[in-house]
Amino acid sequence: MAKQKKDPVNTEETENPLETPETPTEEPGEADVWKDAALRAQADLVNFRNRTQREREQLWGEARADTAAQFLPVVDNLERALEAPCSDETYKQGVEMTLRQFTEILGKLGVTEIEAFEKPFDPQLMDAVMHEEAEGVAESTVTQVFQKGYRMGDRVLRHAVVKVAN
Repeated sequence: MAKQKKDPVNTEETENPLETPETPTEEPGEADVWKDAALRAQADLVNFRNRTQREREQLWGEARADTAAQFLPVVDNLERALEAPCSDETYKQGVEMTLRQFTEILGKLGVTEIEAFEKPFDPQLMDAVMHEEAEGVAESTVTQVFQKGYRMGDRVLRHAVVKVAN
């Protein structure tokens, strides 16, 4: 018997070996769903990294400010030591050098003194503990500073304690 050849033009009789009914076909858009999920996961990771970086920077700034604030009483004591009468000039120079070093270090950390004397009273930066009737001085002007105030950037480390004219 002779073998019959199938007509290649007749598509019903020819089999395509690439098309098998057992191969599952992807639904249209399923790849898009997976791609969208991957992009969302990647965006979530980027947002998480940015948020943790901001939190880390904020905590670092707070830690620096809290540490600097702990040294302010030391600066106050050194200033009081300079004001006290002393007959030993070498001792006094040593205290001056120590105070200068402290203020330089605080300056490098961004700590600045709040200028209060003869300035208008600012409740955001100053605490008024006394009022006085003073002639020749504008109302709500600081006439005396009892304790210096300090700030680090926008953050107040310690309010200036002042006397204000009525």
